[in-house]
Amino acid sequence: MELQIASFITAGLLIVIGLYGVFFVDNVIKKIIALSAMSNGVNLVLIAIGYNGGLVPIKLPNMPFEVFASKSAYPLPQAMVLTNIVIEASMLAIMLALSMVLYKKYKTLKSSTILNED
Repeated sequence: MELQIASFITAGLLIVIGLYGVFFVDNVIKKIIALSAMSNGVNLVLIAIGYNGGLVPIKLPNMPFEVFASKSAYPLPQAMVLTNIVIEASMLAIMLALSMVLYKKYKTLKSSTILNED
């Protein structure tokens, strides 16, 4: 199986597992982990889109531009993923801090109890 196809399949599984966790799991921490898995799946999709089996996008001094342009990987998805990783890390810290506040207030992390659905 080709590496790009395997990456798309893995990303799809991560996104589906994340969606399942967000909608069907009752624990707030598990929902946060599911959101993180879903974000990692999106990052993997972006990396798989930019992959073409080429070289690292660094132009060497004696390399013709046509060779560089045809054989290098597309760097924009890599930059988007790096930005997404930074944003995800800060959002993960905020979500975990909010879950700590929820636990101190309600003494539980069950979302149904927090939302008074019991």
